Amino acid sequence: MTDRDPFAEGERAARENIPAEANPYTDGSDEHALWAAGHEKVAGAIEARESEGG
Repeated sequence: MTDRDPFAEGERAARENIPAEANPYTDGSDEHALWAAGHEKVAGAIEARESEGG
């Protein structure tokens, strides 16, 4: 077992402007899906804020 949290890692990556393509997990794995979901959550919020402010 690992103490890594793929969802939180994806959120952190989005906040650091790391692209979704940089997902470090194997495509099709649960971890890949969690990382992508975390990234999308934060990236979507950032995009929404930028479009409101623009």
